[in-house]
Formats: sequence, structure tokens, C-alpha cells
Amino acid sequence: MAHYRQIGDVPAKRHTQFRDDDGQLLYEELMGEEGFSSDSSLLYHRGVPSAIVASEVWDLADQTRTPNHPLKPRHLKLHTLFEDGAKADPVTGRRLVLGNNDVRISYVVTGVDPSPYYRNAIGDECVYVEAGAGVVETVFGVVAYRAGDYVIVPRATTHRWVPREASRLYPIEANSHVAPPKRYLSRYGQLLEHAPYCERDLHGPTATFSADGRDVEVLVKHRVGGQVVGTRMVYASHPFDVVGWDGCLYPYTFNIEDYMPITGKVHQPPPVHQVFEGHNFVVCNFLPRKVDYHPLSIPVPYYHSNVDSDEVMFYVGGDYEARKGSGIGIGSISLHPGGYAHGPQPSAIEASLGVDYFEESAVMVDTFAPLELGEGGLASEDPAYAWTWSGRGPEDPAVFSNS
Repeated sequence: MAHYRQIGDVPAKRHTQFRDDDGQLLYEELMGEEGFSSDSSLLYHRGVPSAIVASEVWDLADQTRTPNHPLKPRHLKLHTLFEDGAKADPVTGRRLVLGNNDVRISYVVTGVDPSPYYRNAIGDECVYVEAGAGVVETVFGVVAYRAGDYVIVPRATTHRWVPREASRLYPIEANSHVAPPKRYLSRYGQLLEHAPYCERDLHGPTATFSADGRDVEVLVKHRVGGQVVGTRMVYASHPFDVVGWDGCLYPYTFNIEDYMPITGKVHQPPPVHQVFEGHNFVVCNFLPRKVDYHPLSIPVPYYHSNVDSDEVMFYVGGDYEARKGSGIGIGSISLHPGGYAHGPQPSAIEASLGVDYFEESAVMVDTFAPLELGEGGLASEDPAYAWTWSGRGPEDPAVFSNS
């Protein structure tokens, strides 16, 4: 995180005795990134944060990945994954859509029951809230979420989701940290004037949050031999026993309404839409905005081949001009892999001429290693999408006879 916070009670000096009103010595936990050479926070617990009484295997939902082979663009209709009305747990009900060894993208539609206590020990989570509202209770305190929020949960943060209403969540689980792009930051970590958002737009906990209990179960996602696995740990005392903390590492939310799109005289490239970055991937958002104002501009994107990455676009609002006629709508994902040039549907180019405003919202993830399809991706695919630019596909008998 770019700035320091202090929540609750902390001693005047770090790593010194700190007691509660009854004289009980509190237990200090340093939670730090990159071998304690990057951002960190100090938390003060009533109980011993390492005291566990049991540990057993937690069987995760299907994590199988299928290569995108033969190579082709894909259209995934995420709203079909939970269209039977069933509501899933915000953590254990996630269905893997796409993934590689750097990042995993899932989808879940929740009810209003809280999730289990949960900790991702592999990397930070960036969860986009497509719809719904509620809170995320964490060891640092509570953060509220609403539609349009990115919820950033640092690696190894114990938390649970408590929906106030049914929520559509789009978890982006990194194998690294997730942070604002470096080009937005000063050498000391402040968001700069050219950044499309600032610290005022980031909403972290405002108070500590305590809960009582013994033998509290926490689900931990981690890695064994390069594979994503789970462990069910039981803690002697409740993890939410922090009386105070300070530092620069904590969960927070950022809403896309607070993102200020960067526009230009001609069509701007995707990096101007970037909001976060992780190791080997970036997150961008395309939002309602005035578009190109050169008299001969073409507002929809030019055909492009991003030779180093796969592009994943999640369509979350408005009317996406470039995809008219493709079958893509709200709740769709398009996957355009590296090695394949893509762009607008042909009819969308002429239709966009003279348009001065786009009413569209989408969340994009670009990965710098090929993505594979998870169980949820395979289950939600529209098989006709790849042929929509040409209007015909492999079922046409002339296709392979002319090859």
C-alpha cells in the first residue's frame, strides 16, 4: 500500500512491551512482504497467533486446467454457471474459469451466508464485485464492499466474506502481490498527479474488529509441489483478536466509479486503462468515457496482436460497441490469446464513426503467460464465437477442402 495507517491501540515504540488494561501482555505479529524488505504491518493480538490445535487436508473445488489447444478465441458466458438459482459460498463455491502458474480467475454467485474463515497463502486476491453488497471481516478490521468495487486482500490475511445480499464475485487470485502500477507511483510510493486515482479513493478498515471463540477453523490455500492445495487449520483462539495495528499493509477497496479514464485525440492503447499489476499480469478497466475527438478518428479499437500476452475481458456494464454481433453481453468473458490478432466485429467499425461517448464497463486481465481453461470456463463456453468475424466456421464443408 502507498500510505500508512494506525488503527486501534499500539505502543509508542515498536517491539516493546504492550499490555491491556488487565496487565496482560499482548502478542506482537509482524506481517511483512518480500522477506520483511517491503510493506509490512504490526498487529497486537490477545492470543498467540501461531497456536493451532489441528491441521488436516481441505479438498478444493476442481482446479483442473485444460490448454487452449487448438488455439482460438473463446467466449465464456459466466452467468450460465449459476443460472439454476443455486447460491454458493463466497470462498469454497468459486468455479475456476481461467488460470496459469501466475494467476487464477474464478466466478461465484453467493447467497447471504458468511463464508468460512479463509486465508490465501499463495498470493494477494483482487476480487471484483460485479453485483451485490456486504462486508469482508479481516484480522485488520472490516471493509465494506458494493457493486463496482475491487476488494484487495493481501496474501495470508485471515478473513471471511459476509454478504448482505446475493453477490456476483470475480476473484483474481495472484501468485504474487497486487498493487498500483509502478508508473503511477513516486519513488516513495505516493500516487502521482498523472495517476487515474489517488489515495482518497482507497478505503481500508477504520476500526479493529474483535470476535471471541476457541478452536476456530480457518481454511488455508497454499502450494505443494507447484499445485494449489488446501489445509484446514484449527486455531486455539479466535484470529480476530487484534486490539490495534499500524503499517502500510492491509486490505482495501477501490470502486471503478473513482477511476478517471484517460482519453485522447485518437484511440488510446490498453495501458492507459490499467488499474493494478501483479507478477506477469495486469488488471485494466474500460469505463464510460468520452472517446477520440480527431475528426477522422475510429473510436473502436484497431485490430491488434498483443504478442506477449493473453487478453481476458469481462463485460460488466453498458453496451460494448466493439463486440456488437458477436453474442457477447453482460456477464461474458472474451479470451483473445497471444498469437491471434483480434479487434472489433467488422460491422462495429462503421457504426462507431462519429460517436463521441461510450457507455461500457469491462474488467480486463492481461497475462504474460498462456491461460488455460478451468472447469467453469469449459462449462460456460459459447462454441460459435471464434468464427463471428468471418461469418462461417469449420462446419462449412468448403473450409477444410480449401486448406
